[in-house]
Formats: sequence, structure tokens, C-alpha cells
Amino acid sequence: MAMSDKPVMLVAVDDSEQSFYALEWTLDHFFTPFAPNFPFKLILVNSKPTPTSAIGFAGPGGSEVLPFVDTDLKKISARVIEKAKEMCHSKSVPDVSAEIVEGDARNVLCEAVESHHASMLVVGSHGYGAIKRAVLGSVSDYCAHHAHCSVMIVKKPKIKH
Repeated sequence: MAMSDKPVMLVAVDDSEQSFYALEWTLDHFFTPFAPNFPFKLILVNSKPTPTSAIGFAGPGGSEVLPFVDTDLKKISARVIEKAKEMCHSKSVPDVSAEIVEGDARNVLCEAVESHHASMLVVGSHGYGAIKRAVLGSVSDYCAHHAHCSVMIVKKPKIKH
């Protein structure tokens, strides 16, 4: 275990509504204010893409743009973590750690599970269909198969008309 006696729960956060829904669901179900002795140590993890992966092959002059892209990506990650921490504090979960790690989300999350000796990883589901999932890949699917802990995939319910 980590320095705490409590098992570690990692929650993956990015700038999607699915990610924040998964965090909110987790806070509501595992960190209720009625049970102040929370069962887990909570760590938020944000995967910041590398500047080159964010813009792809930029061609001639692309290297001039990379520092600006990197600055923007850092600002986005900082905003995501700040919003997630605010959500935790609003739900009376003050003791939360957060980290931003550069790299592909699949690898970042699985490595975070290992480095924190996490018991559970929570990820949101974007709800991609089979074709989009095959082309883009699914972070949640990858983590479910490769993370060495329990993986909870939280799906946002579809609104029925």
C-alpha cells in the first residue's frame, strides 16, 4: 500500500463531460459525507498529450508552434485538475491528491496504477460505437485489460426523449 493505510483509488480526469460525470458518480458513491472515514485515498490523474501528438505531423515550421501548443496543453490540464479538485471540495472531500502526467492516457493511467499501488481505477466512458472505438481506441477498454487493479468504467446514462 501507499503511505496511507487506506487503499488508493485513482480517478482519470480529462476535459470531457464523461470524465467529470465519472468523478461525480465516484464521489457520490464512495465518498459520502455521511461516512467521513472514506474507504479510499483519492488521487486524480490527468494525462496531458505531448505537443507533437496534439498537432500531428506539422510539416515545415511545425517546431516553432510546439512551445505554444505545449503551453496551451499545460493550461488545459491545470484547469481540468482545478475543476476536479473544486468538485471534490464541494462534495466535502478535502483530502485529494492530483497529478498531471504527459503521455498517452492508456499508458499514463496503467503506470499510475503501478506507481501508486492502486486498488481501483475509475474512468469515464465516451460511449463510442464499435467503428469509432476501433479507429480511435478506447482508453477504458485498454485499462480494463491492462491495469493491474479493478477498473470501474462509469457510463453517463443516455437521456431518453
